Amino acid sequence: MGTDFYMNTEGRKGVLSWILSTDHKRIGLLYLYAVLGFFLIGVIIGLLMRLELMAPGRTIVNARAYDSLFTLHGIIMIFFFIIPGVPSSLGNFFLPLQIGARDVAFPRLNLLSWWLYVIAGLTAISTIFLPGGPPDTGWTLYPPYSIKTPTNVSGTALAAFIVGFSSILTGLNFITTIHRLRAPGMTWFRMPLFTWTLYSTAWVQVLATPVLAITLLLLILERAFGTGFFDPAKGGDPLMFEHLFWIYSHPAVYVMILPAMGIISEIVPTFSRKTVFGYKAIVFSGLSIATLGYVVWGHHMFTSGMSDVSSMVFSFITFAVAVPSGIKVFNWIATMYKGSVEIKPPLLYAFAFIFLFSIGGLTGLVNSAVATNVHIHGTFFIVAHFHYTMFGGAGFAFFTGLHYRLPKMTGRMYNFRASTVACIVLFIGFNILYFPMFLLGWQGMPRRYYDYPPEFHGNNFISTIGSWILAAGLLIMFINLARSLFKGEKAGNNPWDGTTLEWQVSSPPPQENFEKIPHITRGPYSREKNIL
Repeated sequence: MGTDFYMNTEGRKGVLSWILSTDHKRIGLLYLYAVLGFFLIGVIIGLLMRLELMAPGRTIVNARAYDSLFTLHGIIMIFFFIIPGVPSSLGNFFLPLQIGARDVAFPRLNLLSWWLYVIAGLTAISTIFLPGGPPDTGWTLYPPYSIKTPTNVSGTALAAFIVGFSSILTGLNFITTIHRLRAPGMTWFRMPLFTWTLYSTAWVQVLATPVLAITLLLLILERAFGTGFFDPAKGGDPLMFEHLFWIYSHPAVYVMILPAMGIISEIVPTFSRKTVFGYKAIVFSGLSIATLGYVVWGHHMFTSGMSDVSSMVFSFITFAVAVPSGIKVFNWIATMYKGSVEIKPPLLYAFAFIFLFSIGGLTGLVNSAVATNVHIHGTFFIVAHFHYTMFGGAGFAFFTGLHYRLPKMTGRMYNFRASTVACIVLFIGFNILYFPMFLLGWQGMPRRYYDYPPEFHGNNFISTIGSWILAAGLLIMFINLARSLFKGEKAGNNPWDGTTLEWQVSSPPPQENFEKIPHITRGPYSREKNIL
């Protein structure tokens, strides 16, 4: 990856020069490696789940093992891949570069956040090997079952508790960096859109994550000491847990998707050779999504029991939050209109994102209506919607960002033909895997069930075949990207003809990013360069 890749000023060598480094670029790469490692574990677990559901009856595991598989799959993919994937890896690497800073505001805190993330991930995986085995509750850890089960719920809750602190520290760092370290002349409306989405995300991380931390701590105390917060047998309220959990977890959806939207907002104008259409509309729509995200948690609980007025209010606000998301999609399409669009792998992945995320968003409106939600809640329709939004959205945006940013990070290009083939295979496999789940859910197949009646066999079989195609696409993609680290052609400083600051320094960037702090005189998507 570039031989003298970020020489360490403290004289350390080997692994220590990485895991003790305070350079934001190295920390971004450490996050990237860890995130990809956890993603691989989550994919393997997902493939095992689909093998089990390939046919009615037992296929490869028993019911208890299947419960643990879907719980671990959800926890690893959400807390250790989707939430930290873009902001902690690509965000850490490129945020200071985009605003003309030499590093983040708190470099040591940045390193601590990575250590907390890794410790939390290892804690979650260690439950597999501890007495009682991994949890079997689902990733939401709902009581009262999560209080009673003999599995390692407390270890998993502790892992999520620790990774929550990592998320809070990252958010604080990003907010302070953006407020205090912008280059001279970089006003708020000269910031790149990726930076804006990281800023919106950081506020969600700081304000919403403590709610989850407190909730998980109460659950651990409940299991250890029988405190009775959520146990109805002791006067506790399990619905209170659901409210507290989703007060965090719905804003967390936007921690996952806002940085993804920021990536697409950078790529579309670059490959359209145009200034982005509606810059301020995209900025304010991102801030609106982050704000409204705090007050829509109740749509996860329409079937749990709440007043009709509450249901109508939550339904209305959920429909409203779709508007700023639609604004972004409209602006991306308008940016490409009459542009000199150049189809290269990053843009191809961006097209896949826009298509898949749009399906996820439109089916989200079906969930938002109380009447249809009652029918499909807890079915495979929700599984399909969630994966179209999170994997088709945040996951494909992560792949998009990798293909766009990797040449800058490593100084080397990947094979375009292989990346195009991988994108097509991924797109086909994804839709074969998840679209039949919409049909299964509408027909009434419950999610998280180990077995099912024979009438659901056809769509489950198709879905399992899709998982193999998707895995093949991932394999092609990652082999191609890994190969580029050693055998890729030199990328040059600006292989995509990008306009933001990071494309004006060498590939990979020097240790302190800029020889001299730049002076910003233009907007981020102007074709005239700023002065370095």
